[in-house]
Amino acid sequence: MKFTLQHADPQTKARAGKLETDHGTILTPIFMPVGTAGSVKAVHQHELLDPIHAQIILGNTYHLYLRPGLDILEKAGGLHRFMGWDRPILTDSGGYQVFSLSGTRKIKEEGVMFKSHIDGSKHHFTPENVMDIQRTIGADIIMAFDECTPYPCEYGYARKSMEMTHRWLKRCMNRFDETEGKYGYSQTLFPIVQGSVYKDLRVQSAQFIADQGREGNAIGGLSVGEPAEMMYEMTEVVTDILPKDKPRYLMGVGTPANILECIALGVDMFDCVMPTRNARNGMLFTSEGIINIRNEKWKDDFSPIDPGIGSSVSSFYSKAYLRHLTISKEILAAQIASIHNLSFYLWLVGEARAHILAGDFASWKAEMVKKVSTRL
Repeated sequence: MKFTLQHADPQTKARAGKLETDHGTILTPIFMPVGTAGSVKAVHQHELLDPIHAQIILGNTYHLYLRPGLDILEKAGGLHRFMGWDRPILTDSGGYQVFSLSGTRKIKEEGVMFKSHIDGSKHHFTPENVMDIQRTIGADIIMAFDECTPYPCEYGYARKSMEMTHRWLKRCMNRFDETEGKYGYSQTLFPIVQGSVYKDLRVQSAQFIADQGREGNAIGGLSVGEPAEMMYEMTEVVTDILPKDKPRYLMGVGTPANILECIALGVDMFDCVMPTRNARNGMLFTSEGIINIRNEKWKDDFSPIDPGIGSSVSSFYSKAYLRHLTISKEILAAQIASIHNLSFYLWLVGEARAHILAGDFASWKAEMVKKVSTRL
């Protein structure tokens, strides 16, 4: 993997870059649609290409490990071939899913014991076997195994968790570096900064992660319920320390406004289930604001969903028609809304990149944050 920093905004910390992998080039800042189990919900792979224009998607180690399982993925030749996606893939290590299974897992120094949400069967994740699992899945970028702390979280617990995450990282790197990919292309390991919402812990973790010298770095443990301003503060603390010549990935973030604010703080990569999850519930993100398509006001609004973002789906279907489908619980409603929301997110980061390159990102961002936060 190769990252080239192409331009830095003079008024903020926003950056435009180019990330090259064996499965293609990614222009940053970028948003990654979440394909948890090898599928972005309600979206075909060809729709990810057009009209969404996704450059990289995310899969999840925990879910793919449980189903379809490693045997099927290896027989298929890896996740790319299994799902018919020949562009880059990033896999989350499963740390967040283990965090969300708080009632059915035990965390120890060796690793984590947990029960499957599918059938209750017991499983064990360690830093070593999570590297092996992600080698078998075959993502271009894989994540170190970490513990994601909840919010709120006591200082003592956050510190111990961070220190264990650092020890786990050493084990991840050792296993990753002594193994090779299975499918003839290279893979890259990103460590993850932790430390909850404590500045001194975030500084310590970011410095530790930076010192490892990996090809890219991630920021975890945010967007777990803390106030947005606290998330921005912790993000800035970390981006001020992480190397400028390496891509920075803020995990699980977030709303359009969150993404714009964090781009301004120097983040390059984002993912979140929000665009598709909210789409299935009738919430649309648009270039003019947020729409609850179930509202009566859209019943006879025959204007396109959002003609300004260059998406054929967003320009073709009307708000009134999408409302009708949503109220009628038609499957097509989830498809249209999901494609639209993802198209909007990719349009948004593309516009951010264009304005970074043009040198007017700060003024554009200030205006766009207001727009995308407005309830229509």
